This record gives sequence, C-alpha cells and structure tokens, in this order.
Amino acid sequence: MRTVQSELLTLLRLIAIVLFFIWRIRHPHADDMWLWWISMVGDLWFGVTWLLNQVAKLNPIKRVPDLALLKQQFDDLPDGNSNLPRLDVFINTVDPINEPMIYTMNSILSILAVDYPVDRTATYLSDDGGSIIHYEGLLETANFALLWVPFCRKHCIEPRAPESYFAVKSRPYTGNVPDEFVDDHRRMSREYDEFKVRLDALFTKIPERSDAYNAEAKEGAKATWMADGTQWPGTWFDPAENHKKGQHAGIVKVMLNHPGDEPQFGAPASAANPLDFSAVDVRLPMLVYISREKSPDYDHQKKAGAMNVQLRVSALLTNAPFIINFDGDHYVNNSLAFRAAMCFMLDRRDGDNTAFVQFPQRFDDVDPTDRYCNHNRVFFDATLLGLNGIQGPSYVGTGCMFRRIAVYGIDPPRWRSDDFKIVDNANKFGNSMSFINSIPSAANQEWSMTSPPADEESIKEELDNVMKCAYEEGTEFGKEIGWVYNIATEDVVTGFRLHRTGWRSMYCRIEPDAFRGTAPINLTERLYQILRWSGGSLEMFFSHCPLLAGRRLNFMQQVAYTNMTAYPISSVFLVFYLLFPVIWIFRGEFYIQKPFPTYVLYLVIVIVMTELIGMVEIKWAGLTLLDWIRNEQFYIIGATAVYPLATLHIVLKLVFRGKGVSFKLTAKQATSTVNEKYAEMYMVHWTPLLIPTIVVIAVNVGAIGAAIGKAIVGGWSLLQMADASLGLVFNAWILLLIYPFALGIMGRWSKRPYLLFIFFVIAFVVVAAVVVAIHAARTGSVRFHFSHSGGASFPTSWGF
Repeated sequence: MRTVQSELLTLLRLIAIVLFFIWRIRHPHADDMWLWWISMVGDLWFGVTWLLNQVAKLNPIKRVPDLALLKQQFDDLPDGNSNLPRLDVFINTVDPINEPMIYTMNSILSILAVDYPVDRTATYLSDDGGSIIHYEGLLETANFALLWVPFCRKHCIEPRAPESYFAVKSRPYTGNVPDEFVDDHRRMSREYDEFKVRLDALFTKIPERSDAYNAEAKEGAKATWMADGTQWPGTWFDPAENHKKGQHAGIVKVMLNHPGDEPQFGAPASAANPLDFSAVDVRLPMLVYISREKSPDYDHQKKAGAMNVQLRVSALLTNAPFIINFDGDHYVNNSLAFRAAMCFMLDRRDGDNTAFVQFPQRFDDVDPTDRYCNHNRVFFDATLLGLNGIQGPSYVGTGCMFRRIAVYGIDPPRWRSDDFKIVDNANKFGNSMSFINSIPSAANQEWSMTSPPADEESIKEELDNVMKCAYEEGTEFGKEIGWVYNIATEDVVTGFRLHRTGWRSMYCRIEPDAFRGTAPINLTERLYQILRWSGGSLEMFFSHCPLLAGRRLNFMQQVAYTNMTAYPISSVFLVFYLLFPVIWIFRGEFYIQKPFPTYVLYLVIVIVMTELIGMVEIKWAGLTLLDWIRNEQFYIIGATAVYPLATLHIVLKLVFRGKGVSFKLTAKQATSTVNEKYAEMYMVHWTPLLIPTIVVIAVNVGAIGAAIGKAIVGGWSLLQMADASLGLVFNAWILLLIYPFALGIMGRWSKRPYLLFIFFVIAFVVVAAVVVAIHAARTGSVRFHFSHSGGASFPTSWGF
C-alpha cells in the first residue's frame, strides 16, 4: 500500500541528513562551540526520532473485513439461527455531571441496537462513582429501549444513538416500510424528547424522594433512597460512612435479563403500542449495572481497576469469549461494527493469534477546522495503519475488541508448548473458583456454541466476592492479567503487554465510522489531556522499555513503541531552538554554520523532502492537507506547553521515587446545555500550562520586532540582511505553527482571526520602535544606512 515514491523520498532524505551531519562535523563553529554542540545533539535527536517514526510506516497494510463471508459462515444456517460467538460489551463512566449522562445512555442505546445476534451480546455499565443517578438513568434507558431498538430494526436506521440520529436533518431511507417511516419517526422523536426530560428530572426527583423518606425515618444521616423504599447502597447525595465516593458497597443489578434464543415479535399498533412492531423481533440484549466496592484503604486504580472488575463479573454471568470496551461518551455509529471486528477474530488464517482489534477514534462536535487536532488522524490513520503491517496497532483505550483469554495473560497458540495448560497457576487469578473455572470455558467457546448466562441470584456471593477491594491481593491483576495498573496510559501499556507475550492486533477502519465520541475543544482541557498522554508515555518508556521486551515482540514493533513513548524528550531540544531568538534580541547577531550558501542548500533539501514525504503520506493514509497541518501545529504546541513538564515530572519521579502523572477526568460539555455551538472553544480557562507557549510567542514576536528595529539603525550590509531574512522566516514559521494556541488564548476575540494578525503587526512596530528609541538614547541620533561589506551570521539549523 505504501508507494515506491514514499520509500524513495525517505531514503533520499536519510542520505541528505547523513551528508548534512558529515558536513556540519567538518565545519564546526569555532566562535560559539557550545551552541554548535547543542544544535548538533538536538539535530541528531530529531534525525533519529524521524527515522524511528518512518520505520513504523514502512509496511502499512489495509485489511478490509468481509462481512458477506462472515454472514455466510455463521449466520446462514439451516435452522435460521446464528453461530456467532458471544460478546460482552464494557462501558465505563464516573460522574453524571462531568460526563453528561445523556452521552452514556446514548452509548447504551446504540449498543443494544447493534446488528448482532441479540441473544449473544451482554452490556455491562461500570459506574465508578456509585451514583443512583446512573442506576435510575439506566432503568429509564432500558424502558425507552423497548421502543427505540425495534424502531431501529424496523427501519434499518443509522446511526443508532438517538441524539446523533435526530441531529441529522435528512438521510436516505434504507428500510422496507417507507410508508410507515414518517409517522414512526415523528413519534420516536417525541418519545426521545420525553425520555431526555425524564433523565434530567432524576437530578431533582431523587433528592426530593430522599428528603421525603428521611423526614419519615427521622434518622441522623440523610440517606439516598431508591424508588422501592430501600436505601441506596452506593454514594449518597449527603456523604456518610460507607456511602460516599471512595467508600461504598459493591452493586450488581441485571436490568435486562437474557432474552432467550427464539425471536419474539411485537404487537401491532394500538393505543397502548404507538408503533407497529408485529414483524419486528423486539428482544433486547442483556444489560447489567455494576459499581464495584470501594474503600479508603485501597488504591482503586481508576479506569483500569473498574475494567478488571467488569472482567470478573462478566465472566461469572455471561463469560463471552470476546469483549469490546467503550468510554461513556462513545457510541456505535455503524451497526455492523461488531461484525467487522469479528471478521478478524474468526479469520481461519491468523485469527487465533489476534488479541484485539482496534478501531480509530472519531469525534462529533469538533469545530470544522479542528483547531486543536482532536481528530488526530495522522496518528490513527497513518501510524496505526503502518503498525498493521508489523505486529498490529497499539490499544488506545476505547473502541477495541479483545479476546478474553488474551486479557487473562494466556499465551497465543503460536507460542504454546506441548504441555500447555490454560490455567497453570490458579492463585494468580484470585480465590473465586467459579471465576477460575470460567477461564478454560471462555477459551473453548470461541468456536463452539455458548452456554446460557448464569442467574444473578444463584451466584450472588461469588459476584460480591470478585467485586471486593481485597480480591486482587496476591494476584496478578493489574500486572500480567487484565488492564495494567499504576500508569496514566494504562491502555497503551496493556496493548504492549499483549504484544510482548506474542499476540498480534488488527487495525479496522470501516465506512461509515464504526464508533464516534466527544473530544475536548477547550484549549486548557486539551492540554491536560496531552499532558496525561505524554507523561504516561514517558512512564511507560522507563518502566516497560520496549527495547527490553524480549523476542516475542517484533523488532520493528519495539522500534515503533520506542518512538511512541520517548517522543516528549524531543521538547528539550525543540524549546531551546524556539527560544534561540533571545540571542538575536540581546546579542544583535545570529548563529549559523558557515559557509552560509551550503547550509541553506542542505536546509532546503531536508525541508522539501519532509514536505514531499508528508504529501505522499496524506495520499496513502487517506488524510487531508488540513489533517497534516494541524498535526504539525499541535505537535509544536504540545512540545512547548506540556512535553517539557511531562519530561521534568518523570525525571523528578525517577530521582525522588515519586508518583507518576495523575489521571485527570476530561470534562465533556453536553450540547444540549449550551446556547452556542463550540462555546467551550471560545472560553479561556487559565492554567500555568499556558505560560511556556506564551513565552515562545513573545520571544519570536520580540525577535521580529527587534530585527526590524536593528535593520533600521544597525547599518547592516546587504548580505547580513539576507541572513536576517531567513531568521525572520523561521520566526514567522514558528508563529504560524503556534497560531491555533494564540487563537485559543484570545477567547471570543478569536472569532475574528484577523485581529491576531493586527496584534502581531502592532507588536512588531512597538518592539521596533523601542529598539530605535534605545539606540537613539545611547547614540544621540538615529542613522539609516546600508553597507556592502560584512560577514554571515544567523541562527542555527532551526529548519532541520
């Protein structure tokens, strides 16, 4: 898939870089050796990291799922049933405010309505805040699904998340009963509006109900009460002992039971049944609410800990051989997505050795220009696609299907010995024999008919046991089993662990997009997100070094993981380069290798090669020019704002044995609660993370202004002015790359981008005037002249 042109350009650029370094070594800058050494080391680092990045893209392979073949092999059976394997779906949420509940419930509705055998899916919502709002919201969602899911099946609508579906004004009809669609659509729209009203009402209804019960009970603590008159075992509105965040009992509630194997058709339209579902299977998949036990005596390990509890609870209830996980703000955008992933898992050629199938992340409600590179398509559609030709893409936290036994830390078939046992050491899985016995069963069910789910009441004690905080003591959970603990990027490290043990993964991109979610469009929230990723990446580099992973990890995969984890270190050199104009301002001269024409020639060749490689990459990865530009811009923004802080944090952690980067929940803004689209993008939330990039902007603006002033009063030769012009190009290039950041700190003024350019011009003039005034004060006059003599002096190899 990668073109010959791209490989040729990569080779030519590599040759140019090598020749450039040889030339620089032969021509050291004797006047400023310390600058020469810094620039040499920095340019060498950039050259190596560029090469590592290109290595990951040497063999991109685009694999397309064959849905027709899957249907033929597993669905078109003589008895009319399906033989597709069972699938457990994990959804994770924490806070119904920071992660608006409407997103989570839309995610669940889209999953319940997927095009997959209804008796072979089970959905597990993990509420890590233990909130009764989520619990009763899930009850409302289950009731609304009785209408929504049959409506989706009847009219074959896409997407099957109602918030996204009703947001689209019109789309082609693909169902079989067009004469009923208009009335059904209108009725479902009203039902959905009423459903949202009921969800919003929970925030006042439940406290009012609790106040009424508390008034009757006349007890000291103000409990939170359920609709049946019992106290909520999770977190209360008024925190109390054993009923507050970080301290409450475990909860498992089956909201929708297993539907059975036979289709159940609905009733014709009537006063009680507003829609005609007489020809539609109205069964709903199994739906389970989970809130694990929490205690202040234990580290809960955030999302990774919650998913490991889901892993054990689901093993006892349904024990599906395959798992797919979502964040609470992501929904199924293509109802065939589960089938697409299953094409790779069940592939007779190498499916048995596939641990997970990763879909790219796609987002709604991002501004059309993607100011802060939220879509990150260069990573998802180029880097991950490139890894698909090695050992597979990394796991990125959501929209990923897993093989259950791989998550348990069991070796892939290709690496199993003759005396292999599925469970070689039961103790590392804990003390639940029911859970331990489910492990070989999950492996056996991958290619065979599955057993029916267990009854919740019959295994209640076991469910309570596997949700306890103390269950994981003395086990391998968080290390070699389940999702990895004690690191901010638990997703990437978990995928790395699977690759390290010999498993491979697959990258799956389909149209329409498989899943969609929300992304932070506020600059501050985006920077905190990047800080967590970059800090976690460096933690992984030092704690799980890819270069020491062993022979089961492909060497090229090791190189790719090294590049994905060590990239924040580049900021150390990059920030130094970006602040070089300070020398320009205070010393009145520029640093560059001599002879000047040779340097410029190498610089132009390297830059042109870089841009050409980028253009070819855009073509084979299916990107746009805007995707590529935004990636370049936000790399510089991240390198100035957060990568240095992440690097410093890791250095301090290694020296003083401190904690790693903390997990910060990224707040999402529900679109229904704002009057202006993209309102969050125009809000300025002050944070110290903004300071470094503001300094870089100020230095480069000041350098341009100072250069203009010195050109007026300094008596430069024409050759010096030519040298300075290249320096000004560099300064302008930096400002162009940081342009989205500058808009972000302008707040609502950024709606008029021309104001930023006016500000820059005014700043240039002011700085130039100050330089002229200082010169006049020192000399008593201002002279304007140019000479024809002088030597070359200029900044170092910034363009490399």
